[in-house]
Amino acid sequence: MGESVQTLPYGSWPSPVDAALAAAHDGRPDDVAFVGDEVWWTAPRPAEGGRRTLVRRHPDGTEEPVLPAPWNVRSRVLEYGGRPWAAQLTDAGPLAVFVHFADQRLYSYEPGVGEPRPLTPVSPVGGGLRWAEPELRPERGEVWCVLEEFTGDGPTDVRRVPVAVPLDGSAAGDRTAVRELTGERHRFVTGPRLSPDGRRAAWLAWDHPRMPWDGTELIVADVGADGTFRDARTVAGGPEESVAQVDWAPDGALLYASDRTGWWNLYRDGQPLCAREEEFGGPLWKLGQRWFAPLDSGLIAVVHGRGATALGILDPETGEVVDAAGPWTEFTTSLAVQGERVVAVGASPRSAYEVVELDARTGRARVIGAPHEDAVDPAYYPEPHSRTFTGPDGREIHAHVHPPHNPGFRAPDGELPPYVIWAHGGPTGRSPLVLDLGIAYFTSRGIGVAEVNYGGSTGYGREYRNRLREQWGVVDVEDCAAVALALADEGAADRERLAVRGGSAGGWTSAASLATTDVYACGTVIYPVLDLTGWATGGTHDFESQYLESLIGPHAEVPGRYAERSPVAHADQVTAPFLLLQGLDDVICPPVQCERFLDRMAGRGVPHAYLAFEGEGHGFRRARTMVRALEAELSLYAQVFGLNRPDIPTLELTR
Repeated sequence: MGESVQTLPYGSWPSPVDAALAAAHDGRPDDVAFVGDEVWWTAPRPAEGGRRTLVRRHPDGTEEPVLPAPWNVRSRVLEYGGRPWAAQLTDAGPLAVFVHFADQRLYSYEPGVGEPRPLTPVSPVGGGLRWAEPELRPERGEVWCVLEEFTGDGPTDVRRVPVAVPLDGSAAGDRTAVRELTGERHRFVTGPRLSPDGRRAAWLAWDHPRMPWDGTELIVADVGADGTFRDARTVAGGPEESVAQVDWAPDGALLYASDRTGWWNLYRDGQPLCAREEEFGGPLWKLGQRWFAPLDSGLIAVVHGRGATALGILDPETGEVVDAAGPWTEFTTSLAVQGERVVAVGASPRSAYEVVELDARTGRARVIGAPHEDAVDPAYYPEPHSRTFTGPDGREIHAHVHPPHNPGFRAPDGELPPYVIWAHGGPTGRSPLVLDLGIAYFTSRGIGVAEVNYGGSTGYGREYRNRLREQWGVVDVEDCAAVALALADEGAADRERLAVRGGSAGGWTSAASLATTDVYACGTVIYPVLDLTGWATGGTHDFESQYLESLIGPHAEVPGRYAERSPVAHADQVTAPFLLLQGLDDVICPPVQCERFLDRMAGRGVPHAYLAFEGEGHGFRRARTMVRALEAELSLYAQVFGLNRPDIPTLELTR
């Protein structure tokens, strides 16, 4: 732009990417499926209290919400949820079943015909009854799904089992009318997949203290005439083998993704289909995630990759994979097929997540739903690049670096930019390289962002994932610090203006970093884990209640390590200013953790702020919450880094 480019200090650049814009574009389409020739999916509505609605795409390309407010299509199974809906085309039109978030009941609904009708009862016990992964079985007059049933008031007083729910509504007030499909008992189960001939069912199961990425069992059972499962047997998986997904090929062969070689690869009746050092599966955080889907032709649609994911078609005869051409560099674990049509959800550094259809015959891919539209001139988007840094002991650390970028501004000669190190949640997860207006909010103002896929992240094989075993609070902290210091050493970042931020497990890493290193000038800690002892002894939900057994070590054997690693025990070592953000309805990382930490900080003179949001759980969903949180975070950096930001409310810091 030549002379039109103005010179202003980093962090003080004006930007059209405001917090309201970032909040309005938070979230993504998910849970795609075919209903007849139509494609349906769930979609976020941040401006409507953070609910998720169900959207249908008509054959002419128009999109229409299926359910008006306040219907919220979202399950609380495992607290992280699971696939919350299913639908089929009948002679009378579409028949849908879905989970409503407010009461967690399963409902049936015929669009345009009355109101949704409850299929399941409400239980007053503990967290009640919850449902996920519904599969319609109209020939039996049932919907099969996973039931999560609380048996007491404690967070771990719970059982899970595959069940059949009558479609006639007879179970709406009668729990005994819900038919359990198997006597096989495991702590965690996925929804059963029925073989093409209807004679066998397959599902995944695992038990404490394992998480599903540690080890699962693939169970196959015969389906009796009465619809119950018999002669259940384990055919794959184990304590050190994670099977991430199971399905059936059209010819009745059993397909599954196992990491028995150190990478999640695909198998057909136990034989490898495409032995590669890349992932064809991933961490099962939610029930119903799909990394592959068999086509009628015998080919298999796959979401696969190493450090990123592509959408491709695998030929099981040759092991060849042909990827869809297009701008997308990342695909989620939402996948559906019909005939030779494949539908997935993809994004790129220049486009948000959108619904993509791939024709397996021609290889043509196109956007068919939730199309990305530039809400602002894309010249203000980040221009990121992926890098591999060197950490302690020479280990590799993967990261995405988003330098400050604004077409209208540059910094004075010789000035180095502030940088914020983003630690992702999980911690068994990964930051994808996609357009995020929350990141653009900072980079377009002259603040760099580096997303660190620290040791323990997925997408790089089991060995990389296992680096965090008994090392949480060590490896993640070291890796984030190594990236921050490397950026400073090479002259890309200002050593005196480094910050760390993260939510959930990333909040833990951020807090631990402030308590155990002097790398950062400040930090943003979002719905974090802060007290390991409390979290491990009934302070969180059932799914992650024994997660620390692998992340920290067996509590019975190393109780001292839990206190030693906890930021709440080292609050006296925190000297950098920080912002603490918390949802008051969070049952995964409850507010009491923040309160304990703040009690330890009282009177120490460290500038800090605590913002707690009513009606928010683990992960902010309401637009007004996200706006407040983003502006507060920027205000923290402005005050600590000495930035001129009169355009946002000043965050009041207490001491």
